[in-house]
Amino acid sequence: MTDFFWLIPFFPLVSAILFVIFGRRFPKKYVSFQACFAVLASFMLAAISFFSLLNAGPSHSLLEKNLFSWIDAGSFKVNLSFQFDSLTAVMVLVVSLVAFLIHVYSIGYMSEDKSYTRYFTYLNLFVFSMLVLVMASNLVLMFVGWEGVGLCSYLLIGFWFEKHSAANAGKKAFIVNRIGDAGFLIGLLFIFVHVGSTEFSAINEAVLGGVLTPALATLIGILLFIGATGKSAQLPLYIWLPDAMEGPTPVSALIHAATMVTAGVYMVARMNLLYSMSLTASNIIAVVGGLTALFAATMALTQNDIKRILAYSTISQLGYMFIGCGVGAYAAGIFHLYTHAFFKSLLFLAAGSVIHALSGELNVQKMGGLRKYLPRTYYPFLIGAIAIAGIPFFSGFFSKDAILTHAFAQGQYIVWAMGILGAVMTAFYMFRLIFLTFHGKERLEPDVKKHIHESPPIMTIPLAILAFFSIIAGYIGLPAVVGKKYNWFGHFLDPVILSSHEAHISMGTEWFLILISVAVSIAGIFIAYIFYIRKTQIPSTLVKKFPFIYKLLYNKYYVDEAYNAVFVNPMIRGSEIIYDDFDLKIIDGAVNGSAKTAAWSGKLLSRFQTGFLKDYALIFLLGAILVIGFLLF
Repeated sequence: MTDFFWLIPFFPLVSAILFVIFGRRFPKKYVSFQACFAVLASFMLAAISFFSLLNAGPSHSLLEKNLFSWIDAGSFKVNLSFQFDSLTAVMVLVVSLVAFLIHVYSIGYMSEDKSYTRYFTYLNLFVFSMLVLVMASNLVLMFVGWEGVGLCSYLLIGFWFEKHSAANAGKKAFIVNRIGDAGFLIGLLFIFVHVGSTEFSAINEAVLGGVLTPALATLIGILLFIGATGKSAQLPLYIWLPDAMEGPTPVSALIHAATMVTAGVYMVARMNLLYSMSLTASNIIAVVGGLTALFAATMALTQNDIKRILAYSTISQLGYMFIGCGVGAYAAGIFHLYTHAFFKSLLFLAAGSVIHALSGELNVQKMGGLRKYLPRTYYPFLIGAIAIAGIPFFSGFFSKDAILTHAFAQGQYIVWAMGILGAVMTAFYMFRLIFLTFHGKERLEPDVKKHIHESPPIMTIPLAILAFFSIIAGYIGLPAVVGKKYNWFGHFLDPVILSSHEAHISMGTEWFLILISVAVSIAGIFIAYIFYIRKTQIPSTLVKKFPFIYKLLYNKYYVDEAYNAVFVNPMIRGSEIIYDDFDLKIIDGAVNGSAKTAAWSGKLLSRFQTGFLKDYALIFLLGAILVIGFLLF
């Protein structure tokens, strides 16, 4: 079966194509079955390939398949080829498993939507694009998957395109990502010019052989990272992700947990040998990750939209992943990607269950006391919140601690401090969300309360499965204080992560760092408990005392307004000026002028076309006289 590992991405593609051709003829039950089965088939084949890779040992740590020569133009040659190594295995298993659960959940969530088949077509296509991205053996094919997830995000974020806000959010995501992708594409071209190939194996050989200088590696690394800042929503190109909440909630879960935003982290980890040549590029990644983790966490503190709180949380957690990659702890960064996929998809789907129960209500200030109404949603939601807060024995604790420990060990103390500060805010805003939604006084609208209901099993069973993984997923990467041999995740990635930096700190120091990490997480939860359960007047008092700070955070630092003022509005005004003064007056003027000239000429010539034979005879006679006169004189 491992000879057919390359079929993994094609099951969802075939399903999407069938929906496009025959979708209108398929009943809903068949659409549900086919869409889910296609992704499940990908997961099952990925699992078989994973165990085959695991049993083969380090000496056979790569499966490769070259399907055919795709591009052959002079010296530019690209194969349509796939690979399956330990890093690919992690990504494919996470993408296919989480996507399958989201597909199942969507059956219940989207059951009444009029565009049910179109939704699953886009969802299948999204999974196909992400699987191509992580299985490609070269940067060009990766870029195809990279652009594919960009297209699918546009289609799914703007799925309810009848809403003006959804259509705008889809366009915003598409345009912002194209800005980042321009940097990625330029970096790709630099690699081809200097390496002569875009295959990952050839790039690694060029790095080891000294073909790329440190300066060139820095330039290429920064250009590729620009692409990652767009795709993985880092400063300054994070602005599209909060607006992506306009799409259906399962789409948000898929984008935030398994596809799209994880692509940038994967790309940096895949290019780890290139980044090992450039301390500058690595430091930029670490600092941008730290700033993003902190910046996004501050914005999540005051938001009231249940999905936007989770959106800013995703931006912040992606920052932690980039911290790991930037300090050379690529395995730790991917480990956090892996654990985050479970608890973030859980949180979004649980939020979707709340929204479903409350007939579309998103404002947490209009919730409260939902624990007794939605017990099957509450407990998974709580587990997800505990995991992302970094509480011991839950998955998020192990991966977050691994990143922060490596940052400290590499001397990146400022980045470590930003991560710690982000951790206390993460715990605070997640339990602010829990307390405002499920505890305290009921603030439900009468009409909403009358129709409140728990979600059906088709939606709550995926929550239970994801809650299980949110607890146990971290135990394959235990910290060094327990024993380095128990970090199975890191050892599994060793054949791919060729430039990993060991964290050389004493056992006592590592215990101390763990205690600090745990203490700030507990402190964040405790502060949220005081603010929103015990002394609920404190938040409003602080708002009145520090109105400027509150407005700044609530309005997200006015970044969107600044971008509109500096980039969007001048571009619109410039376009209007070009349209009015150049397009209408010169371009259209030339076209309209030529048309008027032709019409005038035709009108003039029509004077000589009267339709009377005597007129034509007279003109002929006058012409003959003129010719004879010219010949004589």
